[in-house]
Amino acid sequence: MRLAGFGMRAVAASVTVGLLAPLARAFYLPGIAPHDYKIGEAVELQVNSLTPSLNAENKLESVLSFGYYDERFHFCQPEGGPKAVHESLGSILFGDRIYGSAFDLHMLKDTSCQVLCQQKIPGADAAFINDKIMKGYNYNWLIDGLPAATVKVDDRTEQQFYSVGFELGSSQAGQLVPHFHNHYDITVQYHTLDAVHHRVVGVVVTPASKNTVLPKDGTASCDAAEPMNLHEDRDNSVVFTYSVKWEASEKSWATRWDDYLHAVDPRIHWFSLINSMVIVVFLSAMLGLILMRTLHKDIARYNSDDAEDLQEDFGWKLVHGDVFRPPQRFELLAVILGSGYQLFWMVVTTLVIALLGFLSPSSRGSLTTAMLLLFIVYGFSAGYNSAHLCHSFGGLSLKRIIITTVLFVPGICWVVLMIINLCLVVAHSSAAAPISTLLGVMALWFVISIPLTVCGAYFGFRRKTIDPPVRVNQIPRQIPDQPWYLKPIPSALMGGILTFGAIFIELYFIMNSIWFHKVYYVFGFLFLVFCILVITTAEVTVLLTYFHLCAEDYRWHWRSVYTAGASALYVFLYGILFYFSRLRLASYASLITYFGWMAIACLLFFILTGTIGFVASHLFVRRIYSAIKID
Repeated sequence: MRLAGFGMRAVAASVTVGLLAPLARAFYLPGIAPHDYKIGEAVELQVNSLTPSLNAENKLESVLSFGYYDERFHFCQPEGGPKAVHESLGSILFGDRIYGSAFDLHMLKDTSCQVLCQQKIPGADAAFINDKIMKGYNYNWLIDGLPAATVKVDDRTEQQFYSVGFELGSSQAGQLVPHFHNHYDITVQYHTLDAVHHRVVGVVVTPASKNTVLPKDGTASCDAAEPMNLHEDRDNSVVFTYSVKWEASEKSWATRWDDYLHAVDPRIHWFSLINSMVIVVFLSAMLGLILMRTLHKDIARYNSDDAEDLQEDFGWKLVHGDVFRPPQRFELLAVILGSGYQLFWMVVTTLVIALLGFLSPSSRGSLTTAMLLLFIVYGFSAGYNSAHLCHSFGGLSLKRIIITTVLFVPGICWVVLMIINLCLVVAHSSAAAPISTLLGVMALWFVISIPLTVCGAYFGFRRKTIDPPVRVNQIPRQIPDQPWYLKPIPSALMGGILTFGAIFIELYFIMNSIWFHKVYYVFGFLFLVFCILVITTAEVTVLLTYFHLCAEDYRWHWRSVYTAGASALYVFLYGILFYFSRLRLASYASLITYFGWMAIACLLFFILTGTIGFVASHLFVRRIYSAIKID
């Protein structure tokens, strides 16, 4: 009856997720306090790194960002040089480099054809800029925390929306030399609170290419019809100009991000959710059938006093003396599982914070900062669970488990990140993390994460070990030949494809947001997809563990990990498919950056799902073997 209740809870869990679907649209809290401007008050325009976007062939040719004040661009600098703006840790790690600018904006003061400066661009730098124009690079500006955008129209709904950033230049098919955008029409939308105070609620920039000639008196005319072409065989004189227009708007400050947070087709998210729900219901039905019928009969037969039934014993009862035997390389397994607990609680906490609206898009890098800090804090969980599981498996060396836990996941990620960062430095990309930031991350690791891991390991090692419900035989039982579909690789591939099938649609939106610099905000959907991922991973692993035990294969510890974690392989393969379908990276730095981050993501996903699978299998195995009588 306890097993039947376990099966019913599995089905009920999947139904509960479906009932929570209407809550998918999480409410939004602004996250920062609004700034009220008075008429004539200076409004700062900040500049960020230039980032790549889709080129004329709808392909992304680079993932490298370049600083706005990179000397090869020759953009106008403010008097006294550009001053860096304070940024969060996550913002810096993901390539934001925000500075003040030479633009002079004042609330409700329209200006026309203001000259920023005149620059001489050599032929070599003109070639660099033209290359970035052909690759679809975008300017990224900020006014009052809002990104400057381009107004676009959705082809399906014919609804206007704001696309973050605007083009560095333009080129038409067959055009040998692209046009360089050196004039900017800036439209700032404002909302009036009263006769004195006003708030910025929208920023739209329309760039233009104008071969403006600057007369001796310094006053320019922005009526030039000839575009600004940068010739690579000689020096180019470029005049940078801008105009500012203030436009009244009925939008309130709290809803000013609505135009930026445009969903291309919300029905795709719902289709993704329904697709995942179908998989969960199917697996829940299978699991419920096994738990409520097959296992119930098995337990009834195994607990029977009938001599004939005892002689006919087969399957999972026969391995009761070996099923709780410590696995090989159990210290490494304990470290992986401890890190999995750490990742699980980090993800859950981050999603809850995001659902409450505290990770506002107004606070750049807040999501990355929250994830990094939570991962560091949950080092206690990693140490606690690693030490406890290792001790339960028979491990006696607390020092070794601490060192391995501290170095395993953070060490691998750090090495890969250093390789990526080195490539970015060589490519002169602004995405390369500064030495000070890297030292700051290391300081957080040494000062906070390692002490918490050591503290957690100490308490975990002292905790009472997990005793098996049945006695373990001294001599291991011989494992019979297994059918092909229960061998390690086929069974892992079968389990991984089901888990991956529950998340692959939402994975597209996440990757599209990361590599195309889009704002991802549907954390309600993401939370539901994560719940479905947990349920699907647990059910798939339990089913395959049961099949292995019925085939008298008691090596379920590692198999539950890589069966559940095999979905990470499909995520990496999807990353390769995404690369060939949406990207066309030419430089080695872009390739290493893309596949390096994919490797880190897949490693963490393997550890997370593998831990979920192990915990589910462990609970299942303990439950069924504690329900039978052992002579």
